Amino acid sequence: MSLVRLVVRRGVIGYNPLRVFAQKNLLFHGIRYYASDVEQKYRDKLLNNAKRLGFQSVEELKEHLKDTIDEKKRQLNKIDPLKELEEYEASQEGTMGKITKPQPAIDPNLKQAPYKTLDSFLNLNKVKTLSAEEIEFLWRAKWGSNENVMSAVVSNEIYDRMYKHIRTNPIFVLPLPRQLEPEVEVANDNSIKKDGMELHYIQWQFVGPTTVHCILTSLEEFKLHNQYARPHTTLEFFTDLSKDKNIVLMKGTIEPNSNIKPHDAQLLLLNIQRFYGALGEDTDIAKKRIKLLNGFTKGSPDFNVDTLIELAQSLEN
Repeated sequence: MSLVRLVVRRGVIGYNPLRVFAQKNLLFHGIRYYASDVEQKYRDKLLNNAKRLGFQSVEELKEHLKDTIDEKKRQLNKIDPLKELEEYEASQEGTMGKITKPQPAIDPNLKQAPYKTLDSFLNLNKVKTLSAEEIEFLWRAKWGSNENVMSAVVSNEIYDRMYKHIRTNPIFVLPLPRQLEPEVEVANDNSIKKDGMELHYIQWQFVGPTTVHCILTSLEEFKLHNQYARPHTTLEFFTDLSKDKNIVLMKGTIEPNSNIKPHDAQLLLLNIQRFYGALGEDTDIAKKRIKLLNGFTKGSPDFNVDTLIELAQSLEN
C-alpha cells in the first residue's frame, strides 16, 4: 500500500505533504510562466491595478508585496517528508517483513469503549490527601508486577515542555533497531544475525480535558490498516493532579500479542521524550531533534531519515 493512505490521516493536523508536493510541482511552474509571459501581456492592466492601490508602478506593488510573495514561495517549496520514509523503506525491501508481523485490523463496526480517566485506576478523592511522593510510590507499586505496563510520574515542568511540542507536532515517526532472524551464511555455515531498522508511527490524541494518549504502531502496520491499525503500545498521560500536586501520571501499555517487547517500548518512549523536549531543549543535539520534529510537520527540506536515525541512536541528550 502506498504512503498516500498514510498521508490522508495527517489531515488531522491540517497538512497533507503529498498535496503540497503536488501543488509545488504544479504551481511553481505556473508562477514562473506568469512572471515571464503573462506579466508582459497584461502589464497595462497590472499597472492600472497598482495605481488603483496607490502605487506608481508594478515594481512598487511587487516591492510592497515582497514579504507575502516570499512566504507563498516558501509554502509552495515545502517538501514531502514522508517521501523520505518511502525511499528509506524501499531501501529496506525484503527485510521489513522479517521484523513486522501484521496484526488483524480493528473491526470498524466495533463499538469504541470510552477512554479511561485517572479515577478509573485511583480514587482521586483519597489520593489528593497524599503527598506527591506517596502518590508516586502508590502509582509505581500498582503497575510494578506487570511487565507489559510502564509507569512514570512526571513533573509539571517536564510535561509542559513536552506538551507545547505535542500540540504543534501531534504526528511523528521514530526508528527502532530490530534484530532480524538468523540467516545461514553459505561459506562457513555459521548462523548470523543482521540488524534492521523499523519505523514507527507516533500519533497524539487529546481524548479528554485531563487525558492525553500517545498511540504507537509500526509504519508498516499503519500503511496496511490506516485508522484501523492496532497499536502495539498506548501511552496515557493524566493531568488531574497537576494543579494540586505538580505532577502528571503516565501509564504505558504494551499489547501482549504484538511483537514489541518491553525494552523496545522503553526505547521508543525514551526517544519520544528526547524529540519532544522532555530531557531539555538547550543542548546542540536537543535543538537538532526538535528542529527535525518541527521539520517533519512543516515539510522542511531539512527532514531526512538518516538524520532521524542518527539523532535517535545518539547517546547524547
